[in-house]
Amino acid sequence: MEPDARQRYLAEIVNDNAVALRAALGYCRDNGIGAFRINSQILPLKTHPEVGYDIADLPGHADIVAAFKACGRFSRRHNIRTSFHPDQFIVLSSPRPGVVRRSIADLAYQAEVAEWVNADVINIHARGAYGDKAVALGRLEAVIAQLPPAIRSRLTLENDDRTYTPRDLLPLCERIEIPMVYDVHHHRCLPDGLSESEVTARAMATWDREPLFHISSPLEGWEGPKPGRHHDYINAEDLPFEWRDLVITVDVEAKAKELAVLRLLDDLHAAS
Repeated sequence: MEPDARQRYLAEIVNDNAVALRAALGYCRDNGIGAFRINSQILPLKTHPEVGYDIADLPGHADIVAAFKACGRFSRRHNIRTSFHPDQFIVLSSPRPGVVRRSIADLAYQAEVAEWVNADVINIHARGAYGDKAVALGRLEAVIAQLPPAIRSRLTLENDDRTYTPRDLLPLCERIEIPMVYDVHHHRCLPDGLSESEVTARAMATWDREPLFHISSPLEGWEGPKPGRHHDYINAEDLPFEWRDLVITVDVEAKAKELAVLRLLDDLHAAS
């Protein structure tokens, strides 16, 4: 497409995404859902090396930003917490400067949108160990120390099910004061000797605001061939007992999305 036509097309998509976000937040309000994870591609191609753009490049950009800011006012008014969980290509621990540079650019874009929509979390994984986990974590720490405040103030680290356990990440989070998002499913897939109670308490202590944790259930059960794969829904028994009386945000990671959230709420209310 010609540049002008491309910008008009992008502006239409971005505006539609702002409208869709407002509708999603309205659904959350109407159904008692207190958190919503915003898609990382809400401004498509924003940091593309060839066709990336600043929001000011798009026709009608002031109205677009105003629409996103209206979403932020709506979420504040109805106490709906919004967050971002960038894609797997965000790797701040990479030994390749180009990968780190592009990762930071993407985080900066999401921090810009987060400011508009009142999102307080941009959650990432530590990603690869590159043959030496301690050295990789050292690189991660050095990069985080140089991040601009708009990213750093929202950045969180999450344990994963292949490489970095809570035992790996908690000392780093505690030392540099970065909140840890505790994913209990990942911890069960990749145990590290720490109990769920201990990790819950230590992870909560890393937060200067309401903690945010993740829950999911295995597709084929805990005895299945690949327990890391997510089920469509959540088995209420997978929600740690320690979490049930805590003031925390729990992101439901399930294929059925809002239907899984509503079923879990019903199951928990029935059990109480």
